[in-house]
Order: sequence, then C-alpha cells, then structure tokens
Amino acid sequence: MTRLRPQTPPRWTPHHGAPPWWPDGEPWPPRRKRDRKRSFLQRVGCFFGLVVGLLIVSSMLGWVFGGGGQGHSFGLPGLLIVLGVLFLVGRSLRRTAAPIGDVMAAAERVAEGDYTARVHTPAEGDVGRLVSAFNSMTERLQANEEQRRGLFADVAHELRTPLAVIRGNVEGMLDGVYPRDDERLQTLLDETAVLTRLLDDLRTLSLADMGTLALHREPVEVDAFVADVVAAFQPRARAVEVSLCSDIAPLPALDLDPVRIRQTLENLLANALRHTPRGGRVRLDVRPDGDRVRFAVSDTGSGIPPEHLTHVFDRFWKSADSGGSGLGLAIARGLVVAHGGTIGAENLPGGGACVWFTLPAWRSVPVR
Repeated sequence: MTRLRPQTPPRWTPHHGAPPWWPDGEPWPPRRKRDRKRSFLQRVGCFFGLVVGLLIVSSMLGWVFGGGGQGHSFGLPGLLIVLGVLFLVGRSLRRTAAPIGDVMAAAERVAEGDYTARVHTPAEGDVGRLVSAFNSMTERLQANEEQRRGLFADVAHELRTPLAVIRGNVEGMLDGVYPRDDERLQTLLDETAVLTRLLDDLRTLSLADMGTLALHREPVEVDAFVADVVAAFQPRARAVEVSLCSDIAPLPALDLDPVRIRQTLENLLANALRHTPRGGRVRLDVRPDGDRVRFAVSDTGSGIPPEHLTHVFDRFWKSADSGGSGLGLAIARGLVVAHGGTIGAENLPGGGACVWFTLPAWRSVPVR
C-alpha cells in the first residue's frame, strides 16, 4: 500500500511577484524610505570635505612652490590656522545642518499624513525660527485634521435624529400604527425644516470659513436697526418672564449686511434668553470703542464655566441644557469676521455672561 505524502504548498518568493495580500497599485518591492536627515548631513559633509581638500591641496602647492625654508616657516603655521578655522566652521555648520535635516525628515512625515511630527532642537536664530514655524504649521494641520474628523461625526449625529423621526413616522403610517392625518404630516414637515436649517447653517459656516461668503452691504442706521431687533424679541422675553432692554449710543450709519448682522444679534439674544432664569434681565449695549463699534449682549444667568469659554465658538459645541445644533455661535463668529470684526465671550463680575462683537467704525457712511 502506497502511503501518500501530504503536499506542502509552494513557498512564495519575491521573484514570483507581489504577494496576494499586497494592495493593488502599490509598487513591489516597496521602496525603502531614505533617512532625509542623514542624507542631507552626508551631502553637507561631502561639500565641506571637498572644500577642506581643496584648501589643503592649495596650501601644499603654495608650500612646495613657495620655495625653501621660508615657505616652510609660513606654510605650516598657515595650514594649521586654516585647519583650525575649518574645524570651527564645520562645527557651526553641523549645528545648523542638523536641525535643517530634522525639519526635512519631519516634513516627509507630514507629507505622508503624519501631522504629529515635531522638531525638537535647541537651535536659535534663523534656524530656530524655521523650526518654530514648522512646529506651528504642523500643530495647525493636526488641529484642522481633528476638527475635520470631528465635524463628520457631529454632522452625522445631528442628521440622525430628524431622519429617525421621519422614518419612524412614515413607517408607522404605512403599517397603520399612526393615522395619516395633518398632525403627522406637520411633524414630518417640522423635521424636514430642521434638516434644511442645519444644511443652511453648514453652508453658511463653510462659506464664511473659506472667505467666500457674499455680503450685501448697505448704509444702516444703528439705533433703528437694533431697536427693531430688540422689539422682535420682546414677546419671547415676556413669555419667559425676562426683562429685555437696550442702550444705544449715538452713532453714524454703518456700512454692513443687515441680514447677516441681524442673524448674529438674534443668535446672541436667543442664547441669552435661554440661559437667563425667570425674573432676570438681558441687555443689548451698543457703544463706540475706539475705531470700532461694540455690540454686547449681557445677561444675569449662571454664566459660562471658565473651562468652556475658549470653546463656545467651536462648531457643534453646546452646553448640556442647550437645545440648538451647536452651530449658532460658530456662524456668528464667521459673520462677524467676514465684516472685518472680532467676537468674544466673558463672564461678568456680578454674575452672568456677556457675548460681544465689534465692527470697524471706518466703514461708517452717511445715510442718503
């Protein structure tokens, strides 16, 4: 009886091509990564060695053809001086070339998508400023990449709730669980309005970040403009039993986009009313501030936690008791910056918070 030997699979060798698990389109064998720092230092060293060799050869030729003892008396000390100077220059050059080599190696890591690359060196002067600028650049790239990834997750989270409501109601009506009446249709319409508003906010925020947001400027009388905005919020303030008032200093007309600035003020007033308890007060002050005009919305609420002050203008950031999407203040910042202004938030000494923004006063124009 013949015994069958188990067949062993043929051993794969690199000469047969890329392995089956290798990604398509990737070259095989993979290219070895060069050490940018070492190669740069080697090139600098070769150049430096060539210069040293030429100087030594020229010194020896001068000693040989300079003639006799006199050439010896001056040639050898001169050669020693040249070698000493070259040693000092080489040492200084290495201190400069090593950090530049580190920057080149780190830049290659950044090009491959590693935004955590940093250069740590005690270099000073121009090289130190180069290293500092490179580290600042990579920090911003890393922060932008983290914000981009977080933005996708936040958008998906905000879209999930209204879509789930719409799907649940539609499935319930199709299965006969819910009646197909106007009340259910109104619920669906409200959820689609939420989606539309969220998409509009994202578009506005994107255009503001790219600096392509179109502003339709026109001369606006500040006192009448602000008084109209406050009057529109009076019914809402009375409904929550909060006092809403304004104090407007005499100001010339400003050249601004009234729709966008109104949107900013409405957002700030809505946030202030939401976080002010019954019996509290919300105040809108408009004052000249040097070469700017300052709009400030203050309230008598609980204020903003100190650890959150630096994040109130971030996308999708919102407090636990906020019912919005977390884009309002981020959009307000984009609209103010598009007007050439600044925006900030602070806690008041007596309690409550104040969110303010400034617009350049040099855009003031006479009203026709």
